[in-house]
Amino acid sequence: MMRAADVVAKRLYEAGCRWAFGMPGGEVLTLMDALEKAGITFVLCKHENAAGFMAEGTYHRTGAPGIMVATVGPGALNGINVIENAHQDRVPMIVLTGCVDAEQAAVYTHQVLDQPRVFRPITKETFTLNAGSAHVIIDKALAIATEGRPGPVHIDVPISVADAPAQGTGILRAPASAVAPVGPDLDRARAALAGAKRPLIVVGLDAVVEGASAAILTAAEMLGAPVITTYKAKGLLPESHALSLGGAGLSPKNDKVLLPFVAQADVILAVGYDPIEMRPGWQNPWDPATQMVIDVTAAPNHHYMHQSSMNIIGDCGASVMALLPDAALSGVWPEGEIAAVQAALNDAFPRPDTWGPAQVIATCQDVLPKDTLATADSGAHRILLSQMWRCDFPRALTQSSGFCTMGCAVPLAMGAQIAEPDRTIVSFSGDAGLLMVAGELATAAELGLKTIFVVFVDASLALIELKQRQRQLPNTGVDFAPFNFAAMAQAFGGQGHRVQSQAELQTALKAAQSADSFTVIAAEIDRKSYDGAF
Repeated sequence: MMRAADVVAKRLYEAGCRWAFGMPGGEVLTLMDALEKAGITFVLCKHENAAGFMAEGTYHRTGAPGIMVATVGPGALNGINVIENAHQDRVPMIVLTGCVDAEQAAVYTHQVLDQPRVFRPITKETFTLNAGSAHVIIDKALAIATEGRPGPVHIDVPISVADAPAQGTGILRAPASAVAPVGPDLDRARAALAGAKRPLIVVGLDAVVEGASAAILTAAEMLGAPVITTYKAKGLLPESHALSLGGAGLSPKNDKVLLPFVAQADVILAVGYDPIEMRPGWQNPWDPATQMVIDVTAAPNHHYMHQSSMNIIGDCGASVMALLPDAALSGVWPEGEIAAVQAALNDAFPRPDTWGPAQVIATCQDVLPKDTLATADSGAHRILLSQMWRCDFPRALTQSSGFCTMGCAVPLAMGAQIAEPDRTIVSFSGDAGLLMVAGELATAAELGLKTIFVVFVDASLALIELKQRQRQLPNTGVDFAPFNFAAMAQAFGGQGHRVQSQAELQTALKAAQSADSFTVIAAEIDRKSYDGAF
């Protein structure tokens, strides 16, 4: 007879999960044993927060939910940051935590706390496993984590329950079918798109999750509509395409170009546009009283970041295809507005001829293969990278863009590398961000990963230091001592390079691609080189 932990593990394997990440404790040993027996490799990390980001990294490459495992008490609470990140960044994640048996908790206090109560506000759902319905709980957990807007689901696993005999396995419920609009709303939307003179498409994270890339391409070309994406949706329309206007949502220079253009559109088709990635400039970026705005999303608009003329809750790809007119439009944007906006964006973010963060980004994209996957940490470099890094396929760039948490880029890249060991994967971090997760370089060495970690070294929290200067406040609490990241990489068993010029960076990147270990490239820059960059 199967243990309850075996039932959970078997169903996770059926859902496509092949890795679980975390740190063990006595309370999760049965879970770990069950996962391994089911064919799910347990990866020992140095911190639960990094474990969650590695789990997310595998999700972006496989489509299967990530698995994070944490022991009772401090182990579970160490994952709060990444779990809330999964909640805001719409990442399906199964969070398995050990807990003390209820009978024991009634007469015991050491490391005992109400973990479901802690996790309830930052997950889509939380369960406490029991042997009799283990198969139902894990099936529900996977459905809740993956359907609608994805997110994390927590399962508290009491010690004795994990070992208890259980019955029932397998998928219990068929997945929901894709839904597209019908009736008068469909007719109204089709008529509006057919008559558009200045159509615009704005694409977001729901469209990424639902794999709507082909529908976006078809819609853009049929309507002659330029496409703006959120950062997570970069690449749904290849950014080399003539109708791409790239990503938006964080850069004031970008907003200065794109927001007036948005105001010129007569019909806006928002496809899976989840504004959780966007900043204040994108509150009410259009006026549904004077513009026809068709909003196709996976969940109702309860955010009120914007309003629309029509709200359609349905599958992004199926809905877009249903909305398109019978024939391609002609004569749209007749005064060359699209080319003018593209030229203005190119002028705002030019290819630099001097050393600094922009040249680091441009050089990495030039030297590394076209199918390289990139991850970005939070900080000044992320704003610039999100504008400059060209994405010609979905999920080419991964970052924490809803929650914007530091320390994510390194483990995100490692998770992706575990799933695709032969792919070139590059992580971009600030020096402070890398220091937050430096211990995971040991994990990279233990796993034999060949990931490239680029670090912008300026011995400062550059974005905060910039804001401090902009407010004419004294320099306080943003600077730290310079650190030899190349030496640190070597100490952990990898390759390390300190670079201070484009030529040195090119050499380091070429060496990294042929290295038999991970590589840290410490790009030493002036913190003030971000001034006016974004």
